[in-house]
Amino acid sequence: METKAPPSPVLRPLPREAALIVNAHSRRGQDLYAQAKQKLEEAGVRLVAAHAVEDPSQMNSTVRQAIADGAPMVIVGGGDGSMSGTVDELVGKDCVFAVLPLGTANSFARTLGLPLDLDGAVQVIAHGRRRRVDLGMIDRDYFVNAASLGLSPMIGKTVPHKLKRYLGRIGYLVWAVKCSVGFRAFRLVIDDGQKEHRLWSTEVRILNGPFHGGVELSDHADVDTGEIVVQAVVGRSHVRLAWDWYAKFFKLRDRDSHTQEFTGKSFKISTRPTQRISIDGEVLAKTPVTARIAAGAIEVAVPVED
Repeated sequence: METKAPPSPVLRPLPREAALIVNAHSRRGQDLYAQAKQKLEEAGVRLVAAHAVEDPSQMNSTVRQAIADGAPMVIVGGGDGSMSGTVDELVGKDCVFAVLPLGTANSFARTLGLPLDLDGAVQVIAHGRRRRVDLGMIDRDYFVNAASLGLSPMIGKTVPHKLKRYLGRIGYLVWAVKCSVGFRAFRLVIDDGQKEHRLWSTEVRILNGPFHGGVELSDHADVDTGEIVVQAVVGRSHVRLAWDWYAKFFKLRDRDSHTQEFTGKSFKISTRPTQRISIDGEVLAKTPVTARIAAGAIEVAVPVED
């Protein structure tokens, strides 16, 4: 007797109406807002609202109002910080989150497999599909991609805006060299609920996806695993930290030799001394914290072939 193949899963199309909300303070947001609006409408997406937000602190309230007004999809244009800062508003809502990657690293867009150019991103929003993905959490704050403690938050908190805006990832690298001069390793405790792991570290990445700073850092983190990955650069050496970034950037064979990973649904993280925590590029918390996963928290727009 011939066995019938199981039916293919039905791809749920994206809404044809959306609100466009662009962080005009981001690296490319101000320049590309008008282009994005025009290209979306030409691609068949009817914009029920469109906002170029000059003050990043107003992004949340603008997204919140668009959802309250009934927008079936919210398109957020900006960097990873814009995505992380607004995604809380979509948790538990019947609204699709769509991404226009207009930032420096665009790690969340890379994780979703989105084109990083405006035309490609618009085509995904117009002709892609829905995908339900996880979010990470630092205490009660949701984030889309990664949080970090150690040298990265020091860079993120002090890097001049113009350096980041005009030099992008190279600007971060230049500032990282400057910041590393006075930076010291710290004692790290990771409690997975069954065991406390104690070690020296120079940087910790809390990953909901494989990318951080536009660099692929983990083979195990992704947005639909139902688990969070905590990756620590072990030891006290600045050289080891620099080598870890170099090896991961160029995907060398021994790129994981200086890191230790912990995978699970929830971790308590503490340090001595206290460390600031960067959440998708914005310094918003400090240790001790609980890092955990919010499985399947939102729907996002992704390419059909994803």
